Amino acid sequence: MSSLAQRMNDMLLTSAEAGGAESMEAVEQIIQEAAHQQRPVIEDLLDSRQMSEEDFLLALSQRLNLPWESNLKPRHSRRLKEVCSAAIALRHRLLPLWFGDVETNMALSAAERAKEESGEETGIGEEAASTGEGPEGSEQVLALCTYDPFNFHARQAVAQAIPCRIQWHMASRTRLLQAIQKLYGVGADTFDAILKGRDLADTQAMDLKEETNVLDGDDDEASVVKFVNQIIRQALQQRATDIHVEPMETSLRIRYRIDGLLVDVPVPENIKALQNMVIARLKIMSRLDIAERRLPQDGRIALELDGNQIDVRVATIPSVLGETVSLRLLNQQKFNLDKLGMIPQVRQIIDSMLKLPNGIVLITGPTGSGKSTSLYTFLSELNTVDSRIVTVEDPVENKIEGVVQIAVKSEINLTFATALRSILRADPDIVMIGEMRDLETVEIAIRAALTGHLVFSTLHTNDAISGITRLVDMGVEPFLVAASVRCFLAQRLVRRLCPKCKQPAHVTAAELRSVGFRNAEDRTCYTAKPRGCDSCNHSGYHGRLAIYEVCVVTKEIEDLIVKRAPEAALKEMAVRQGFIPMREYGIFKVFDGDTTMEEVISATAADMMIGEPD
Repeated sequence: MSSLAQRMNDMLLTSAEAGGAESMEAVEQIIQEAAHQQRPVIEDLLDSRQMSEEDFLLALSQRLNLPWESNLKPRHSRRLKEVCSAAIALRHRLLPLWFGDVETNMALSAAERAKEESGEETGIGEEAASTGEGPEGSEQVLALCTYDPFNFHARQAVAQAIPCRIQWHMASRTRLLQAIQKLYGVGADTFDAILKGRDLADTQAMDLKEETNVLDGDDDEASVVKFVNQIIRQALQQRATDIHVEPMETSLRIRYRIDGLLVDVPVPENIKALQNMVIARLKIMSRLDIAERRLPQDGRIALELDGNQIDVRVATIPSVLGETVSLRLLNQQKFNLDKLGMIPQVRQIIDSMLKLPNGIVLITGPTGSGKSTSLYTFLSELNTVDSRIVTVEDPVENKIEGVVQIAVKSEINLTFATALRSILRADPDIVMIGEMRDLETVEIAIRAALTGHLVFSTLHTNDAISGITRLVDMGVEPFLVAASVRCFLAQRLVRRLCPKCKQPAHVTAAELRSVGFRNAEDRTCYTAKPRGCDSCNHSGYHGRLAIYEVCVVTKEIEDLIVKRAPEAALKEMAVRQGFIPMREYGIFKVFDGDTTMEEVISATAADMMIGEPD
């Protein structure tokens, strides 16, 4: 091994140790394997998660005497994008920070760090402050930020493409990649190449084949196909559940829904020029009519990423500025009851419900509250060789091996009711109905439950108790509701705290009583870190979890239903029998450190003042 390689290895090992590496032997092995296979060693070390990314790279920057950037704010972005192209920045993962005179820009950086730039005198001229180019005739330098100082291919590419002196800086990989995307926009390198080499009016050149779209396949040719794949791939990497492509007056807005919240995605400046081609490509992938722009259309896309199959539901809506396209990303996940994270009291009830030979189990909640996930989880638990399960869905969101799944097709009169009639003649043990939309479907489901079938379905109501009154309002006789329905389960989704950066907090008994938890005491819980961390994209939250309430239809509640008792009386009886309202359930998850009080309060309506259950 050469002396230079030995010095580099020593730097990596000492930096890994400073970063809190779990096993120095494992770090040495990663370095050796990377050298043997000629792989980027920094990438392999970071991917191994053996040490803290931030601490490791900070220690490495100190050993290399490279400036460390903890707050990545490129200065004069339009000029930077002219000097450093999107192709160079995205391909080699480099972020331009400033361009111009070194002294001027370093002074600006110091001023920004001290928060003196807004309205206070910094000693720098106005024009210099806006561009950082400094006095006329001064040497122009480009500051480039990297997380891999040993990426010699990047240095060679920069030297060939950018004819000026480079000053190298370092930052953490997570923040650097986020800053690159924010500066250039999603798929900017592909977008620039398309603008240079393609006829924007040409939509005939796009691939019209109907097949599974492989998102992670290598494609060197710049195309709208590649650009759209980059948009979808990035959404999946950021755990998005929805993508919205919305034409604006002067741009094309792209938004991801991450952990239930819509997030704007940075896009290239001239993306409006590709609006029609992007929307046409999405419609081709969905097997929709690209010539029909006046009517809404629905379709599906089959995707593959890292060998995983992903189903996408697509809906187009005509607007005055053009068609908007919404994509719902449905990962073919494996369902497990333990993943729902139910508290013991509720888990015990659900386990007993799943052992019932017949009856109806109804899941209630608004759209997007996770009802389908709960249904699929229950079916997966019951999916054994000695059970025949048949479902009717609109549409089939996830495919379960061994379950007969029927997709509703209203255009040929294959509705929930007509499909359900046929199912009952096909010897099922368990039936799942996607949604009880009308009286006819409810009556057939009740008949199925009364004739020995276990039926699962959903209703759109705000809580579990109101599911009872909803069925009666639809026209079902109260005695049939009492005789057939076994339980109502209501749910909502709240954001889950990031396990890596959540912070301890204190909640008083008075605060707990004010939100409906009367028999309370001072407790320690957790709250979100204000600016989060790299792991949670600086939001303080990572993923979502469901909070529930379950109303079991006992003998006493059956009597009240038959007597058409009001909702308040039904709830009072349920509470007396151990019913845990959704807000109360959510507070238990706050005590467990899974979510915050603010999330639970925003997701639930005001509950009655009740005591803490045993």
